[in-house]
Amino acid sequence: MSQGSVEESSGEEAGARAQAIERPRERMYAFGPAVLSNVELVALLLGGGRAEQRALALLQRLGGLAGLMRGLPHELAEAPGIGEASATAVCAAVELARRIGQLQLPVDAAVRGSDDVRRFVHAHLRGRSQEVFLIIGLDSRRRIRLIKEVGLGSVAHVHVHPREVFRPLTQAGAHSVILVHNHPSGEQSPSESDVGLTHRLVECGWMMGIPVVDHLIVTDGGCTSMLALGLIPEAPLPAETPL
Repeated sequence: MSQGSVEESSGEEAGARAQAIERPRERMYAFGPAVLSNVELVALLLGGGRAEQRALALLQRLGGLAGLMRGLPHELAEAPGIGEASATAVCAAVELARRIGQLQLPVDAAVRGSDDVRRFVHAHLRGRSQEVFLIIGLDSRRRIRLIKEVGLGSVAHVHVHPREVFRPLTQAGAHSVILVHNHPSGEQSPSESDVGLTHRLVECGWMMGIPVVDHLIVTDGGCTSMLALGLIPEAPLPAETPL
């Protein structure tokens, strides 16, 4: 083989490698998943021909990642080029991501404030299409001992009665509580009804000896603390109980 042929062959191989590294699978393998776009990540789940075009169409149809997280398998399967196998693969990946996020809960560690549970509640409620009211009960050593959904509402409203909030807390022997509910609309600010309900629950908590530490509002974009906004009074966490 002539030197020219060798150089030409080497150039073709280098070109092939350069083209390969531009493909999502090879780029992820070489540089990690963080370098890929949302479309490329979904395309890897879909697989098959024209995966990136189908992934882009799917995200546009559902309204981006937020819509993808809320989508049901049959809704995804209705998109052009998305069959049952691809739809269930995407939904499985979304649910797996949610469950991995829930591992962030510091069950055996003392909770110093609402920041310690933000990642968990965000993973737990992100993508829910209805408002959900959740309580996190803390014991005398500030550890989480109760997590319970006590209310399920509509896309824009959830209401709970104080007895639905405090009955499981008293039964569990909780010493304080963090209130949580989500806003599927994406609005991060509390509504007037949110503030009114929170004030009512704060008063009931003081009367029952189970103070409300905070009330978090969860959206797909993050969490808002009503305590940080100055909308509820600061309640000291229960004192450490000596061993």
